[in-house]
Amino acid sequence: LLERKPEPWNIYFYLRRQMQKMFGFGGWINATWILLFAIFDTSFSNYSEDQCSWRGSGLSQQKGSVEQISLHCSEGTLDWLYPKGALRLTLSPRLASAVVGPGGSSSGLITACVKTSDQFHGAQLYLERDGVLELLVGDRIESSPPPRVRCFSRLPGEKLALFLQATPHQDISRRIASFRYELRGDWTAHMSLDSNSISSEDACRPCNNTEILMAVCTSDFVVRGNIRTVEEDENLRAAVIKVSATRVFRQKYALFTGSSRLASRGEIRTLLQCGVKPGPGSFLFTGRVHFGEAWLGCAPRYKDFQRTYAEAKAARQIPCELPVD
Repeated sequence: LLERKPEPWNIYFYLRRQMQKMFGFGGWINATWILLFAIFDTSFSNYSEDQCSWRGSGLSQQKGSVEQISLHCSEGTLDWLYPKGALRLTLSPRLASAVVGPGGSSSGLITACVKTSDQFHGAQLYLERDGVLELLVGDRIESSPPPRVRCFSRLPGEKLALFLQATPHQDISRRIASFRYELRGDWTAHMSLDSNSISSEDACRPCNNTEILMAVCTSDFVVRGNIRTVEEDENLRAAVIKVSATRVFRQKYALFTGSSRLASRGEIRTLLQCGVKPGPGSFLFTGRVHFGEAWLGCAPRYKDFQRTYAEAKAARQIPCELPVD
């Protein structure tokens, strides 16, 4: 006869009876939770099918150990339950588009951003650059302000990794270190989320004609519309532009929606320092989607874009076609 492997639940009930004998009926409760997580730990420590995300538990890690993780997409998530020991994460996107910016350049410069969850607890997140650690996000306490997005760049040949180190806690049951990441080409709008990375002068500079034409081809959204209002997002230190879109040429996600046949509505964010004000006129809004939110790239007045596009088309210098009015 073939040897029959015991079911996990049979193991659980057997060990539970043993713990009841050792600790008494009340003392085995906390140990039961640890036992459950240990039995099913393999289900908590795995990659997503596309190798963009990782979810795991520190219960199986030994004290002082470092687990090596490698993800291969331009965006994804990491969820570390009950942090213990450390994780070392390398980001190696396979997609060629990840190193191409909206200006069509491919200098090899990659911008990466991480956004921790509001309940990020139990670990500290570091950037490892050529063997030197730089603290990005500390272990949050309940009274801490909402976490900021942190961005950094990798130059060709540089060795970068993210290093998560568990912080000691007696009770790890409520500790989860979770964050989202994004990698893009040399796009300064992503860097502008981290005020230490780029000056407001660079982030708020109007696009030239070449940049506008390339933005039309490479942006996550291209929309014609009007500015309704401008509000402040204090958490992100950003201006939120409320837009009525009269025409959506392209959008990566459902950013601009509405029941009206004449106009859709949506929001676009940019730096507060850029001083965007509501006013009359139609604009062509372009930009990138950053952690599910639209961030402004180039935004010429629509009549100026029409003139620029017509001149480039006549000279056969347009990088892509757009059905302009």
